[in-house]
Amino acid sequence: MKIRGERECSECGTLWSYYETGSVGCPACGSIRSVGIDERTEHTDLETPFDLTAVRNAVDEEPVEDLASRARDECQTYVRRRGFINGGRLQPLDDDYLAAIELLHVADIVRRTREYELSDDEELYFLSLLGDADRGERPPVSEVPQSLRNARGLAYAAAVDEYRREIRTWIDDRTEQRTQNRTQGQSERSGRTERNGRTAPTTLTTVERSTLEALGEHVTRTRMLDGDVEPRTAETLVDAARDLATGIRDDDDSALARAQDRLERLSFG
Repeated sequence: MKIRGERECSECGTLWSYYETGSVGCPACGSIRSVGIDERTEHTDLETPFDLTAVRNAVDEEPVEDLASRARDECQTYVRRRGFINGGRLQPLDDDYLAAIELLHVADIVRRTREYELSDDEELYFLSLLGDADRGERPPVSEVPQSLRNARGLAYAAAVDEYRREIRTWIDDRTEQRTQNRTQGQSERSGRTERNGRTAPTTLTTVERSTLEALGEHVTRTRMLDGDVEPRTAETLVDAARDLATGIRDDDDSALARAQDRLERLSFG
């Protein structure tokens, strides 16, 4: 969505950035009456807390299935409000988001284990995620139980798919800005515009577009396998998405080449 994030309080005149605070209230006087002083800018990364402390504090008091239900709800709220465009800037696919979406998928499995007995490995892995997810820490691929690797696979596929959509939204927004600003002294060489002394992409090159499409094909393949892929494969998918974003955002040919190489080497066997 597009918002005017740079705000001026109508009561006291204080200037602040919604992009930084995530609050519509004036940080000085608390008034919610303000006016936007910048152009409408794409902004999908809504400020939202992610704190699992209350769930962790109940570990010794509640059944693991109930803990999983609570963790799932917290993660679902966080993931739904998160995005990757902040004040018109494309953000990285971060570990906080990945940890939250994996815990969401694992917790969904654990909360339904009243129907069968949860193994020690599954319970320990869930508790490990619960302990560190809100700090952006993820268990290494070597610790993923065989029975839960589909949860990580589906979680990372969903994260990468959402990130792909955000990249397209960001590029579309840049294209729109280029159209609006043609008369404002911006260069249009090679589909990139001058911005603070650097160039920012406004269109995808052929290589960038084909790599983005290849990333989507691998996401589809992972989902067709119900996420049942090697944890290293799921991790490589994430690394490829990160490299692709760096290549597009920063005009980094090396990062783009790394993304292509990762995708070409992916194995779903």
